[in-house]
Amino acid sequence: MPTYEYRCKACEHRWEEFQSIKSSPSRKCPECRRLKAERVISAGGGVIFKGSGFYQTDYRSDSYRKGAEAAKKASESKPASDSGSSGKGTSGSKSD
Repeated sequence: MPTYEYRCKACEHRWEEFQSIKSSPSRKCPECRRLKAERVISAGGGVIFKGSGFYQTDYRSDSYRKGAEAAKKASESKPASDSGSSGKGTSGSKSD
């Protein structure tokens, strides 16, 4: 539920209320009990990201990206050379 900020036009009292989006705005001031309350546009709460998320992986530095690409290329080249040598040894033993 969102938090709405209110101000009384009569006594200038300010307060916050947790209300449903569908509910109508409060009109009665809790301080002076007059029907002069109005909603105030407030700054609201800031967004706080906690834990792992897009901001940690999407905006990496160029040096990190280059290192990751080099590691990926190195890992891709190793299995290809290993499978070629083991394939020749296996085919040689089958024919003998």
